[in-house]
Amino acid sequence: MGIISAIAGAFGFGIGITLGLVIGYFLFIFIQSSDVENPEIKPLVEQDEPTLQRMFPEIPIWVKNPDHDRVDWLNKFLELMWPYLDKAICKTVLATVEPMIKEQTPQYKIDEVEFDSLTLGSLPPTFQGMKVYTTDEKEIIMEPSFKWAANPNIHVGVKAFGLRPTIQIVDLQVFASPRITLKPLVPTFPCFCKILVSLMDKPHVDFGVKLIGADLMSIPGLYGFVQELIKDQVANMYLWPKVLEVAILDPTKAMKRPVGMLNVKVVKAMKLKKKDLLGASDPYAKLTLTDDKLPSKKTTVKHKNLNPEWNEEFNLVVKDPEVQTLEIMVFDWESVGKHDKMGMNRVPLKDLTPEEPKTLTLDLLKNMDPNDSHNDKSRGQIVVEVMYKPFGKDQIPTDVEEVSAMQKAPVGTPEGGGLLVVIIHEGEDLEGKHHTNPSVRVLFQGEEKRTKPMKKTRDPRWEEEFTFTLEEPPTNEKMHIEVVSTSKRMGLIHPKESLGYVDISLADVVNNKRINEKYHLIDSKNGRLQVELHWRTSG
Repeated sequence: MGIISAIAGAFGFGIGITLGLVIGYFLFIFIQSSDVENPEIKPLVEQDEPTLQRMFPEIPIWVKNPDHDRVDWLNKFLELMWPYLDKAICKTVLATVEPMIKEQTPQYKIDEVEFDSLTLGSLPPTFQGMKVYTTDEKEIIMEPSFKWAANPNIHVGVKAFGLRPTIQIVDLQVFASPRITLKPLVPTFPCFCKILVSLMDKPHVDFGVKLIGADLMSIPGLYGFVQELIKDQVANMYLWPKVLEVAILDPTKAMKRPVGMLNVKVVKAMKLKKKDLLGASDPYAKLTLTDDKLPSKKTTVKHKNLNPEWNEEFNLVVKDPEVQTLEIMVFDWESVGKHDKMGMNRVPLKDLTPEEPKTLTLDLLKNMDPNDSHNDKSRGQIVVEVMYKPFGKDQIPTDVEEVSAMQKAPVGTPEGGGLLVVIIHEGEDLEGKHHTNPSVRVLFQGEEKRTKPMKKTRDPRWEEEFTFTLEEPPTNEKMHIEVVSTSKRMGLIHPKESLGYVDISLADVVNNKRINEKYHLIDSKNGRLQVELHWRTSG
């Protein structure tokens, strides 16, 4: 009976399942509503934002925000470099973190914390897009959108109370939107002094922690607590306007700011050679410091004299005494045409003992090539007295902003006056009618300075600096700055033309010590010129 009942039960179960499937199929086919609307199909551009977000939850930021740029090239670069970057980053982390851990572990009664293994995995971070800001200051501001879903291999051994369990970090995810500022920009590689990093929003950080094979993050309530704790701690330290500052270069050296003064007294020259047809020369001496854009110093002209005596003193600003050289050149003055060079010589500043006067009698040479046979010919001598005076520590500005804004005028500046510094940075949308080879003329108090010309460009960058030593503050004066274009093409009807000008009132410079602005040029359609001005006094 038991066997018969079991067979009957199984048979009945099979019949019931079959009948149920058949009845369900017919109910699905015949009972469903016949009033079904066709789905509405729209192009992507006509979809609303919520619909697009449901369709594409991972839309790159450069699609959603047109002011962000694609950086596929950077992601490709990271992909290729990641095996090497991984090792370099891990070495840096170990060198930085291990001393900090050793310092902190005693207060938590932990004997030792060691990294048994540390790699960031095979998956590099990706940048979804990047926005770059342009300002009138010497800086670059970037805001990348950063995502990293990593597969790290991080094992940390913790030795305490006679035990040494191993903690493993797995499934790391970091999503962040930092603001990275490189400032100030300087002419020394890597061309910026420090990196400033701020987070524009709280970061998303997700990871698993395994202890003896068990995932601690699966403990109820612990995951959310750790997530919020990390977000709050990181936000408290780095959420904008708070910043993480990383120093890269010494700003004083990188910006090549003055570190001392070189006092030069041109005493006399002897046995100079005749240059004029009438058997005489009109000599003067010119002093220049290499690796410097400041104007040269010149003595007076001694007419018809082959043994001139000047006894004239000059002060030159020194920025790098280990590299710079004093160049002395003697010329024969001509009322018309080019002045003839009579000879030259150089004095490396590294050969001078600070604060120790030195009298030098130098042979005048044709050039500084020791293998040039023309230097064997006698051209006369020149006598100079030199002394290098380094600034004291309290005289050298250390902060980057102070370096630009608070720098004092060099020794020798007239009392009550000061040093007016003009920096021509760059031009924008400059355009000539016949040619566009722009250069800048700076005219002030009858003196003219000029930048080098740039060929065939509407957006030139000069970064040239000029100085004017003044007896009194130029409170009621203006500076005329003009952009001109020149061409050397033969037969051109208009070899020179103006691309626009601006007259800058100097009262604001005297009152604020520094201004840095982009000026719209007069007589130019869209042209602009960025000019920085400093007023430096001895006090």
